[in-house]
Amino acid sequence: MNIFITGSTGFVGKNVIKFLNSKHSFSIYNRKSKISIHEDAILHFAGKAHDLKKASHTNDYYTVNYELTKEVFDAFLLSEASIFITLSSVKAVADRIQNPLIENYLPNPITHYGKSKLLAEQYIFSKEIPEGKRVYVLRSCMIHGPGNKGNLNLLYKLVLKNIPWPLGAFENKRSFCSIDNLMFIIKELIEREDIPSGIYNVSDDEPLSTNDVILILAESQNKKPKIWNVSKCLIQSLSKLGDVLRLPLTSERLQKLTESYVVSNQKIKKAIGKPFPISSKEGLFKTFQSFAENV
Repeated sequence: MNIFITGSTGFVGKNVIKFLNSKHSFSIYNRKSKISIHEDAILHFAGKAHDLKKASHTNDYYTVNYELTKEVFDAFLLSEASIFITLSSVKAVADRIQNPLIENYLPNPITHYGKSKLLAEQYIFSKEIPEGKRVYVLRSCMIHGPGNKGNLNLLYKLVLKNIPWPLGAFENKRSFCSIDNLMFIIKELIEREDIPSGIYNVSDDEPLSTNDVILILAESQNKKPKIWNVSKCLIQSLSKLGDVLRLPLTSERLQKLTESYVVSNQKIKKAIGKPFPISSKEGLFKTFQSFAENV
C-alpha cells in the first residue's frame, strides 16, 4: 500500500515509517507544495504540540492543528484514497477529568491546543464520508518511547540525581501511551477493513500513579527509589507560598503533578479484538532505559 504521510519528521511519524516500511511505501508531505493525494491511505500526524512553557503564539495552534487538517482532509475526500488516520488528543475533550475519559464525553477544552484539536475533529465529522472510505481520529494521551523524553524528563532527572520525590503522599492515576501500542493500533487500522470509522481513545491498559512511574524509572536505572511521604497539608501550604513568592512549586504546578487523568481504551480494544503488545510498565521501562543510552 502507498501511504501519504504528514509529520514524517516527528516522533510518531518517524516510528510509523520505521514500523511499516517493510510492507508499505511512503510519500512525504511537502509543505511548500499544494496537497494532491494519489496514494491509498493518508496518515496525518503533523501538528502543533502543547507548549507547556506557554511561548507559542495562539494562531500557530489553529494554523497547524485546524487549517492544515482541513486541507489534508479535503484532499482525501477528493482522492481515491480509502483510509484517513489522524492524531488528535485527549486534551481536545478536557484538561481535567473526574472519571475515566470515554469517547462520548462532552468536549470542553480550555487551552488553544485543545480547542484547535477539537475544531479539526468537528470539521472532519461534519463532512459526509463517502462509501468505501474509512476515517479514524485517534485521541491520544501522553505518547512515550525511545527517543522521546517529553514530560517524563523531569522525573528522570530527579531519579538520576538521587533527589527524593517529596509528593509520595499524593495518590493519583494517569494513563500513558507506549509508541509500541500506538504503532500496533495504526497497523491494524490500515490493514483491516472491519474496524468502523470514528473517534478512538488510545492509551495503554493500566493507568499508573506517579509513585509507580518513579519505581519503574528507578528500576530501569538500577537506582534505589526515593519517595518521601511529606504531609499533604505542608506541601499545599508551601505551594500557596510559592504562588506569592514565585517559587518553583506553585498551586497550579502541584495540581498538575498530582492530578489523575485516566483514559479508557475499551472502544479501540473491542474494535481490534486483540491484546496490545506491551503493558504500561513494560512500555515505560523500555522508554526509561533509552534515556540512559541517549545521555
